Amino acid sequence: MIENSSLWVVTDVDGTLMDHSYDLTPAKETIKTLQKLSIPVILCTSKTASEVEVIRKQLNLKDPYIVENGAAIYGEYLEMVNGEIILGKKYELLEEILNFISKEIDYKLIPLNNLTDKEATQLTGLKGNSLNLMRDRHWSMPFLNPPSCLEEKINICCKKFEVDIYKGNRMSHLLSTNSNKGKAINALKKYSNIQKVEIIGLGDSPNDLPLLLNSDIRIVIPGIDGPNLNLLQKLKDFEFTLASEPNGYGWKNEINKLINKRELI
Repeated sequence: MIENSSLWVVTDVDGTLMDHSYDLTPAKETIKTLQKLSIPVILCTSKTASEVEVIRKQLNLKDPYIVENGAAIYGEYLEMVNGEIILGKKYELLEEILNFISKEIDYKLIPLNNLTDKEATQLTGLKGNSLNLMRDRHWSMPFLNPPSCLEEKINICCKKFEVDIYKGNRMSHLLSTNSNKGKAINALKKYSNIQKVEIIGLGDSPNDLPLLLNSDIRIVIPGIDGPNLNLLQKLKDFEFTLASEPNGYGWKNEINKLINKRELI
């Protein structure tokens, strides 16, 4: 249980714990090692709760998990709050806000859930029931990345509607200003009532910046074409480690180094 551990691993999933073919194999043995050490592995992702439940079963994880880019926290551990902590606005309200922003900037911002199966598969690589799990979204609004020339106009609109936009490698995410991955980590820490917990945070794209900034040890995981340069720029004033290998291999290597360095085994 997380309240019995002073060290947490909080990790992004897509592009970090696994590659974009959704292969979890490289990280599996290291996760088993963390479990033997009673170090929680808290998934912190833009994925839906439905998607993460599948991954947790594959990895035999029992720890709480953060979904929809920090808009909600779920887990059996959260008994006092009926298994959930909600930080975000409802999907339907965010959809209205996205439409308002589209009108103000005179450019149609397209929600991920509005794509056809074929379009969604081309973007995400997901097929069949995996698409249904991806669309089971309640507290965040992913949408196709707009042209960079519109970002300033969009940011002005965000202030008006009290929302933020976090850009990932493949899509952007519209969230309430009350929610992001960092705020979710802090909400979970507050709920756990632990006086001091050290967080190892791992991520690969700019939407992981709040996760990394709220971590004590920051690890950036590169993709097969190298690290996200935008994320590196945003972290330039902070101490972080850049993994030497991509995706799950980089994740495994850096966690194993920390375990060995601290002589936890």
